[in-house]
Amino acid sequence: MPLVTTTEMFKKAYDGGYAIGAFNVNNMEIVQGITEAAKEVNAPLILQVSKGARAYANHTYLIKLVEAAIAETGLPICLHLDHGDSFELCKSCVDGGFTSVMIDASSKPFEENIEITKKVVEYAHDHGVVVEAELGALAGVEDEVNVSAEDSHYTRPEEVEEFVSRTGCDSLAIAIGTSHGAYKFKPEQCTRNADGILVPPPLRFDILEEVSRRLPGFPIVLHGSSSVPQEYVKMINENGGNMPNAIGVPEEELRHAAQLSVCKINIDSDLRLAMTGTIRAYFNEHPDHFDPRQYLKPARANIKELVKHKLINVLGCDGKA
Repeated sequence: MPLVTTTEMFKKAYDGGYAIGAFNVNNMEIVQGITEAAKEVNAPLILQVSKGARAYANHTYLIKLVEAAIAETGLPICLHLDHGDSFELCKSCVDGGFTSVMIDASSKPFEENIEITKKVVEYAHDHGVVVEAELGALAGVEDEVNVSAEDSHYTRPEEVEEFVSRTGCDSLAIAIGTSHGAYKFKPEQCTRNADGILVPPPLRFDILEEVSRRLPGFPIVLHGSSSVPQEYVKMINENGGNMPNAIGVPEEELRHAAQLSVCKINIDSDLRLAMTGTIRAYFNEHPDHFDPRQYLKPARANIKELVKHKLINVLGCDGKA
């Protein structure tokens, strides 16, 4: 099976009340953990590559890893550029075999965002590639994305119809209160539960519902949607790490979003936490080991279990491949 676009995936997800997981990949073990989980539960996948991951791992290596995953699993997999920041980067990924690209011009004024996005859409569509755009700006830091809380803002529902119709984009990432990275909310934005764990403010489902009303049947995307599992934060902190007050988006809110018009949910930080926590704990338990296979094997296994949980309990896309 060749790489696929998101067109059919999103149509089925929208009609079925579930979302597709878009998991960021950087190396072989992460690709294997994600795709082995998806194969076990028969779930469609979006494997996405950021500008930073492409620079780290090399475009060709990443393409070949994803091709190997398709050969091993037989799953429908879309290869997506996450947060493309220029026409040139998007064009390079289209020319290099990606089946979906995101152009993120959300930091630009509305008219400039439309102009840049439309240029990418025209080129991508001419080559059979779909385009995700963004309206609204998420706070947080992740790879090349660095948006301060002061510069972030919610999506304005009154702009979405004009933006989609003028750009021709295939899906739209909106800002409803999620944010990038493992520190999605400041402690002062949160409350604490009986166990002293930070509880973040709720997502703005009123914005999502109004966007959906204005764009019926149109696929919506949530970025910055890792839940930052506290067991891995604890594992990191207990094994020499220092991640105080790391907090993510509650999984029950993501599940609710998936039952509405959100067809794609991005997950990156959770994978990093699972891998890093496992490796830190392994090093503490086995200070005499030095073979990378010894610590990467359990790290890959924990990524697999994390992804399987997400596919079934958060995204609801198990059995939908």
